[in-house]
This record gives sequence, C-alpha cells and structure tokens, in this order.
Amino acid sequence: MFTTLRRTAERTPPGRDRHVDLLRAVAIALVVLGHWLAVVVTYRERVGGGTVLAFAPWARPLTWLFQVMPVFFLVGGFANAASYDSHRRRGGGAIGWFLGRTDRLIRPTTAFVLTLSGAALLAVLLGTDPATAGRGVWLACLPLWFLAAYVTVVLLTPVLLALHRRAGLAVPVVFAVPVALGDAARLLGGPAVIGAAGYLLAWAAVYQLGIAWREGALPARPRVAAPMVAGGLAALVLLTVPGPYPVSMVADPGDRLQNTSPPTLALLTLAVAQTGVALLLHERGGRMLRRRRPWTAVVATNSVIMTVFLWHMTAVVIAVPALYVTGLLPQPPPGSAAWLLLRVPWLAFLTAVLAVLVAVFGRFERRAGPCPAPGRPVGVGAAAVTVVGAGLVVAGLLGAALIGSDRLPTPMLPVYLAGAALLRMARAPRVMRASPAG
Repeated sequence: MFTTLRRTAERTPPGRDRHVDLLRAVAIALVVLGHWLAVVVTYRERVGGGTVLAFAPWARPLTWLFQVMPVFFLVGGFANAASYDSHRRRGGGAIGWFLGRTDRLIRPTTAFVLTLSGAALLAVLLGTDPATAGRGVWLACLPLWFLAAYVTVVLLTPVLLALHRRAGLAVPVVFAVPVALGDAARLLGGPAVIGAAGYLLAWAAVYQLGIAWREGALPARPRVAAPMVAGGLAALVLLTVPGPYPVSMVADPGDRLQNTSPPTLALLTLAVAQTGVALLLHERGGRMLRRRRPWTAVVATNSVIMTVFLWHMTAVVIAVPALYVTGLLPQPPPGSAAWLLLRVPWLAFLTAVLAVLVAVFGRFERRAGPCPAPGRPVGVGAAAVTVVGAGLVVAGLLGAALIGSDRLPTPMLPVYLAGAALLRMARAPRVMRASPAG
C-alpha cells in the first residue's frame, strides 16, 4: 500500500497545485477533531449527551478555528473547475465528467449507508430499543448533510464555471444576498423555512470563491489575501460580538439563530477570512510539498479523505458503549479541567477505532473509477439517468441527515440506493454509448 501511494506521489503532474490538496486534508482533519472534542456523553440509566458549547461558553470562539467546512468547499471549487476544464479540453462532456468525479463520493458513501443500515437492523433484532438505535444512526449520519450540498454543487460546476467567466466575483456576492435576506427574515421572527435556500446558496458562494481562485480572479498574493483576512474577521466580529449572530460557528442549542442551519452571512464572512488565509499560505505550502515525505503524506490522506469524513462519527457511536456504558471513562462536569484531561484517552480511542474503519472501508474509495474517456459520446439516456440519480442521492442523503434523532431513517435508504444505482447504471459503457446527447 505504501509503495503504491509513494509511486502515486512521484507521478504527480508538475502543474498540480499541491497546496490545494493540503488544504483539503487539513480541513477534514480539523472537522473530525472539532467534532470529537465537542461531543459530550452522559450515561446514567441511558445514554445521553450533547455538545460542550452548552456547558462551556468559553469554547464558542474556538469554533472559528474548527469550522473549516468552508475551506473544503473552497478547495472543491478550485479542484473541480480545474478538473472539468481539463476534461473539456480533451473532448469530454459535463455528464461524463460528473459521473467520474462523483464516483469517489458515491462508492464510499454507499458502503457506509449499507453497513450502517445492516448494523442498525442487527442491533434492533438483538434487542436494542429502536429509539436508541435511531439516535446512534442519526449521530453517525451527521456528515451526510455536507455531502448532499457538495454533490449538488459538483453537478452544477459547468454552470458555475460559466457564470464566473461571465460575471466574475459578482456571482458569489449575488449568491450571498438571499442568504442575508433569509437571515433578516428569521431575525425578525419569521418561520425557520425562510432562508432555506441558504443551505445551497451559501455553500455555492464559497465554492464559487474556489472557482474564482483557480481562474485567477483571486490571485494568491498578499495584496489580495490580507484584506480578505482582515475584512472577513472584522465583519465576523461585528456580526457576532455585538450581535445579532451567535459567536459559535457550529450548532449551539443555546442560540435561537444557528450559523449553520441554514448557513448565515456570519459564516460567509468566516469563509472570506479563511479564503484569505488559504491564499496567504499558498507559496509556503507549495514549497513544503515539493519535498517527498510531506507530499506522500498528503496523497495518502486524500486517498481516503471521504472515508475518514464519513466514518468519524461512527467511531463516536462505537466509543460510547465501549468507554461509558462499561464505566471505563469517568463523567466529570463537561468543560471542567478533569473533563478536558479525559479528552486525551477519548481522542486516542477514537483515532484507533477510525483507523480500523478506514483500513476496512478505505478500499471502496480507492477503487473509484476515473472520468469516462474524453471523446466518448454520452447518450441522452445517460444524461437523464445521471440527473435523476443525482437528485435521488441528494434527497436520500438530506433526508437521512434531517430525519431526527429518535427514529431510524429507513424511508430514505431506498431513495439514496435508487439514486446510487442509477448513477452506476449511467457509468456503464452501453448506456454511455447510447444516442449522443449533443
């Protein structure tokens, strides 16, 4: 395995922006670490829990460091714009590119969904209360909300790239306007459904910044990056410290308005600051990654990046009965010095469990296929099947993430699996060769 990864690292094309791959790996690592640090587990007669933010208000500003999902969307916009542009130059089309690009998302996710469903069914058959099993599945499925948004923006990449080439940096600004309007409506007491478009438009705005970076509209120079960092942080402080937005950049049960449900203007200002930091570090990161060992480590991490992200909360579900139900870990007050000290064995156990899960399930991500060969015609049938399949996948993922913590997301399983099956069908050569889509 190591030899294969080393050879892959050595065959890296000279024009590849390695700093982007580093950002992706660091972003997912910080997301995983942030989730693990924030989890509070309680066990008396039954398992309970929440987030440390409810017990330790001092931890809320720390979420500015650990809320780095904007970086993942930023990097996604950069990398997918480069990949699609390259595919088009070699004669490929949008549908073929999407099918290849999302294979590394869908394969590991399907393995995750099927395994989790089977484990939940087995637990119920062995006598576990369905509500308890539902809470475990809900916790494990928390990463799926991200994937629903990400698959959508990947599908829209050709449109978003064309929009950038027509309107430039005005595009993310326009996307941010409905987000701000939705925030205003909710702050004035409107229903929660107002601003729901922000679930897509906010992340599309960050993704668009990545496209702008790749296209040269946001060059990695201090004269561009420094104002983004300073302006983004200044706006973030003004929006959160005096208000009206909460300081926490992740869900906090004590706040009426959440910065992630849906994403708010405050979260977008954090994204601007993070984009500036990414640009500032570009040259330094590129120099470091010209060395073989750091670059090989980045390649190895990115080869299982989705597997790590998908399974990291499952490690928590496994750790709860192993450490708390058995009484191996004490339960001091959350946020106390003793609780913080016990985060060390907690993180060590979770890391070991996740390493096993990645060793078992990482092969599904590594086996993902490339984009169909450029020049091969994509049939009308393949295009229709792809769009329908992508829609079902997004609906299934979103439904599983939002269905609630007290019941199993059983109705959404066939929806997701139907979409994944359609995408697999669309990749079949006989479907791809059917009547050209023009």
